[in-house]
Amino acid sequence: MGRPRSIDRDRVLDVAERIVREEGATALTFDAVCKAAGITKGGLQYCFGSKDDLIAAIAERWLRGFDAEVARHTPSDGTVLDRVRGYVTASARMDEPSQTKMSGMLVSLLQSPEHMEKARGWYAEWLERLDPGSEAGRRARTAFLAAEGAFFLRGLGLIELDQAGWEDAFDDILKLL
Repeated sequence: MGRPRSIDRDRVLDVAERIVREEGATALTFDAVCKAAGITKGGLQYCFGSKDDLIAAIAERWLRGFDAEVARHTPSDGTVLDRVRGYVTASARMDEPSQTKMSGMLVSLLQSPEHMEKARGWYAEWLERLDPGSEAGRRARTAFLAAEGAFFLRGLGLIELDQAGWEDAFDDILKLL
């Protein structure tokens, strides 16, 4: 019988996210996480394997939360357009620190072919649901791409957009739907 796991994965992920939020993505090292979480490097490697796996776990947890937020803004019997509207609404409510954190981590993950393939699959699933043969489908696709573009432009620091400007932009995106 093996020893029970004594490391709380969610707590370690909280610590890792705090490091990224407060010190930036380059500060996210196994040593920094171990020190801040009060655990050994071996324990961290046992839980996550590698730094890429740790980043992937952070991103996956964030995406689950984001998907739940999309679901909260989508009627249970909603159409694809309702789901895109929920997606745009959830994106509009995202704060700048969260965007910055996730954009940086996603860029880091996309350097791995395995993670790049997962991201491509995630986007392909979204785009396959949208019917470019209809006017509504084209508008939904445009709204989805606009929301993603805004997320990455702001999150990567390529544009400066205060909260009021952000909300105005997303009001315009929602009007497409």
